[in-house]
Amino acid sequence: MPQVETGVRSVLRRGDFRRLLTTRLLAQFGDGVFQAALAGTVLFNPQRAAEPADIAAGFAVLLLPYSLVGPFAGVWLDRWSRRQVLLVANVVRAGLVAVVAALILGGVEGAAFYSAGLAVFSVNRFVLSALSAGLPHTAAEAALVPANALSTTSGGVSTVVGGAAALLVLEATGSENPGYAAMALAAAVPYLAASTVVSGFARPYLGPDHPDPVRRSARESARDTVLGMVAGARHVAALPPAAAALVAIGLHRLCYGVFTLMTLLLYRNTFPAGGSPFPGGILGLGQVVAAAAVGTLVAALVTPPMVRRIGMPRWVPSLLVGGGVAQVALAVWLAPWSVVLVGVLLGFVAQSVKICVDSTLQETVEDDYRGRVFSVYDTLFNLTFVTALAAGAVALPESGVSRVVPVVVGGCYLVAAFTYAQITRRH
Repeated sequence: MPQVETGVRSVLRRGDFRRLLTTRLLAQFGDGVFQAALAGTVLFNPQRAAEPADIAAGFAVLLLPYSLVGPFAGVWLDRWSRRQVLLVANVVRAGLVAVVAALILGGVEGAAFYSAGLAVFSVNRFVLSALSAGLPHTAAEAALVPANALSTTSGGVSTVVGGAAALLVLEATGSENPGYAAMALAAAVPYLAASTVVSGFARPYLGPDHPDPVRRSARESARDTVLGMVAGARHVAALPPAAAALVAIGLHRLCYGVFTLMTLLLYRNTFPAGGSPFPGGILGLGQVVAAAAVGTLVAALVTPPMVRRIGMPRWVPSLLVGGGVAQVALAVWLAPWSVVLVGVLLGFVAQSVKICVDSTLQETVEDDYRGRVFSVYDTLFNLTFVTALAAGAVALPESGVSRVVPVVVGGCYLVAAFTYAQITRRH
């Protein structure tokens, strides 16, 4: 029986994989540009003053509503052409970011501003889920780990590069409302380019394999959505590797959310801007993001061979234990340089765990359930993050300086490692 090649080179030989990867890179580059514009507007714009509690509230307003309805989108991803979802959603996002840019330029705050941002993030949920659900149609099952490593890692790096490009635009336009409005509007260009690239696929190419041809009323669709999500949850519950993967990513995101809020508070309120190799302010925060991107790249290189060598049941707990150690180290040495270093380590942990989770779900979940399961996955990804932000807003002072919180987060990482190991060991 011929062996199937499973390396990165083998997946890159496939033109369909390269097309889907290019779609992801363009879409996530646009995400980086837009997220930098939004973060700069809320956190570092001198024309707007946000209290630390507002930071957590802003994340909650943007992520929580669409996370709660996220599972419903999965049912549509199992019924609609995923190619059409990617094509139309990117065009819609281009229009929505233009609306956000206009609101920033006009100095609009409050419900209108957050609602427009929420609309962009909501469409983004469809895009990322469709990319993940469609990937198995462009790579052999045996090559899913390197395919995921390359796709998700390069997508994450593309987001960081997009954010860096946005900062270059900011240098030319200034860090006030007009500058951030120009940043937001610039995100429309890669979104439209992504839509153009994905149009090269035939309509049914990315699945689903067995779409439901029956058109139903809104009430029937809502009922079917609920029933479909129950079926999807039962499907995952019957698959211990998939259940363990979701437990691991959920607990990791709780830890990562607290670290994110702590970092934002430190760079906004505590670390001095300028005058050192590791400054505070938006430039220093950019260093942490870049450091996490380095960790992400290393994860893409290291995770596939480590999975082949020791297997996911040993590799994932090792990663989570490493995340716990990094958090305890941050409690001992709290300074800009240590935050950057922990950013590298947690970037590595986050991406390695995500590669393993994505691959596990794609290998174990049937295609007819995959869209729903990935929507649940995305919802869990965001709900746990928002929960962590809420907890961090209560536990952390305005300065972000705390020795106790990183130790508690480190303990949470150890719980995640133990829980994942127990579930997979019983399986």
